[in-house]
Amino acid sequence: MSQLTKDMTIAEILKEKPGAAEVLFAAGMHCVGCPSARGETLEQAAAVHGMDADELLAGIVAAGE
Repeated sequence: MSQLTKDMTIAEILKEKPGAAEVLFAAGMHCVGCPSARGETLEQAAAVHGMDADELLAGIVAAGE
């Protein structure tokens, strides 16, 4: 697995770590299946949702597969 970063798109993160979907859903980010997930970075999505991208990424990294 490559190192996950907040500069990766949501789709890239999900491809590397499918368990990230659960973290995103729990945070209220239901964009996992929407077209924005293909082109929007985690940092951009976090900003739109008023969340801290670093905290969100830490939760994703800590999550299971």
